[in-house]
Amino acid sequence: MVRKVTKKKIVTDLILLALEKAIDGYIRFDDLIHHSHSYAYGGGWEKPLKSDLARAIKRLRENGFVELINDKQLIYRLTDSGKDKALWLKMKMSSEPWDGKWRVVIWDIPEKRRIVRDLFRYKLKILGFENLQKSVWISKKNCTKQLREFIKKAGISDWVLVLETDRIKY
Repeated sequence: MVRKVTKKKIVTDLILLALEKAIDGYIRFDDLIHHSHSYAYGGGWEKPLKSDLARAIKRLRENGFVELINDKQLIYRLTDSGKDKALWLKMKMSSEPWDGKWRVVIWDIPEKRRIVRDLFRYKLKILGFENLQKSVWISKKNCTKQLREFIKKAGISDWVLVLETDRIKY
């Protein structure tokens, strides 16, 4: 299933990536409005309307991805959940050329951790991993470090193995 990319999603992604890219992790709303192009990864962003940004920030706050730090100057920062979402978004958008290595994820997460297992499978699909066997997934994306961080945060490192190899024979 291919998801339609809406303007609302683009603006939301812009905000997440801008906050992730900000040196100190904070961003002022008015700076984002006037300099949104400098926060964009890879260009291609149209300058968003102030109202679009405000609605997107509201959605991000309601979902727990950003928090308001200073009410007077409208300064926002990413929460831990927002950092995780921005990290996955950045990996998904990465267009680096293939470095010749396959990333192989092998996992056997127990039934009692089904929710985490389903979330992990979903994240792998988002990143473009392909299912080689039931619990073996492969990709050409260079995302080993980020995957290992996510695996550690999710508490599933006892059941997941991430390998890098330059050979896979079918």
